[in-house]
Amino acid sequence: MRFAEGRRACHIRCQLPVWRALQGFYPARGDRSLKVVDLDAVDLRIVAELQDDGRITNVELARRVGISAPPCLRRVRRLEDDGVVRGYHADPDAAALGWPITFFALIGLESQKETVLCAFENYLAQWPEVRECHMIRGGGDFLVRLIARDAAHENLLTRQLTEATHVIRVQTLQTIRTSLERWGVPLKNENEGPAA
Repeated sequence: MRFAEGRRACHIRCQLPVWRALQGFYPARGDRSLKVVDLDAVDLRIVAELQDDGRITNVELARRVGISAPPCLRRVRRLEDDGVVRGYHADPDAAALGWPITFFALIGLESQKETVLCAFENYLAQWPEVRECHMIRGGGDFLVRLIARDAAHENLLTRQLTEATHVIRVQTLQTIRTSLERWGVPLKNENEGPAA
């Protein structure tokens, strides 16, 4: 996935350090160990610019970070290959596309054996309505963000979750509104203080 011309229509998800712990959810990502990628100031500026505008041209990106275009492109490709920049994504309005309901499900399983956890992750990965799946600590085993077309669809999804193999508890939380949604990570801007 490479970047192209345009402004702010796409977002990237970026991870620093690169954690590769949720292999069931990201099956194509190497081993389950922590991989910290060594980045210099130019790499961090590249990531910050790409977070802000994933459709920036390589020439403009190079200008903004203060290097020429060929080494900038090499750095972007290395950041992509190392998994620091995981992709470029459009950010559509779910409600405008007929998915007005967002809700979270806190799910408890009867066992925390790796085979049970992976089977559940793989089961949820088949649902197009599941937008995020996080294995969590404290209060449950998974926190899942789902979208639904209407209340009946939400109820159907909730019933399917409660009836799933190994599931012993499901608590749903419907979103009233989303006041903040950020992709990426806070990165230090050289004109500002440290990222908090």
